[in-house]
Amino acid sequence: KESNAGLAMGIGYASGFLIYLTMFIYGTMVMRGVMEEKTNRIAEVIISSVKPFELMLGKIIGIGAVGLTQFILWITLIISLTSVAMGMLPADIQHQVTALQQNNGQMAAGMASASESAKQIYAMQHTFATANWTLIISCFIFYFLGGYLFYSALFAAVGSVVNEDPQDAQSLLLPIMMPIIFAMVIMTKAVNDPNSTLAIFGSLFPLTSPIVMMARVAHGVPDGVTVVQLIASMALLVLGFLGTTWVAAKIYRTGILMYGKKVTWKEMWKWAFKNN
Repeated sequence: KESNAGLAMGIGYASGFLIYLTMFIYGTMVMRGVMEEKTNRIAEVIISSVKPFELMLGKIIGIGAVGLTQFILWITLIISLTSVAMGMLPADIQHQVTALQQNNGQMAAGMASASESAKQIYAMQHTFATANWTLIISCFIFYFLGGYLFYSALFAAVGSVVNEDPQDAQSLLLPIMMPIIFAMVIMTKAVNDPNSTLAIFGSLFPLTSPIVMMARVAHGVPDGVTVVQLIASMALLVLGFLGTTWVAAKIYRTGILMYGKKVTWKEMWKWAFKNN
């Protein structure tokens, strides 16, 4: 039980931190790409052929596809290296590990006792086998994509209103970064107590759910999170993405062609909710 709890905590920390890191890195890439197109006046040429919403969504999906491909390659590489490492073990240790797997951790009658190395390898494999990797990897991909799409739309909106001064972008990024940092704080509690009120709230709230929910999913279903909560969290994240994309698209449409003016969040909200 201690090994399983330690594995769940490790998976929760690792997956939550990876999603946090990638949301920030790829979101910043989207923002910088939009800023470059605006400052170089390339956006004006592109918008003559496509709608601003299509331009924004194309950039978001393109960079997101790069991130997803990178994760798939990482997963494939880890599995391949693990298989190669097991194949390089001495033949006697491989035989002992196989015997332990077939007899639930005990050597068969008439066989010599397993070495300490074989026992440790078997214990590690047995602990990793207790995790529901299909659920964890599926949820990781969903929450990576959902979190990335949710925040990258906001990063694109910020990039569209920034001119040549990078300091303007830093001041506008604070309201976007605060929920991500808050999610990391909640995650540190959720990995230890996945059913606490704060962990449940954080895993359902779209601004924090991509990071916090992975800390709960690592403990399994229904021990860490119930099926109803998982479905509700996914649905709220999808609705949140659609809402932020709609808001960001209206800001992007106005900001991408505006030059020489320092824009505040107050003005951006006016563009989002008062423009037709």
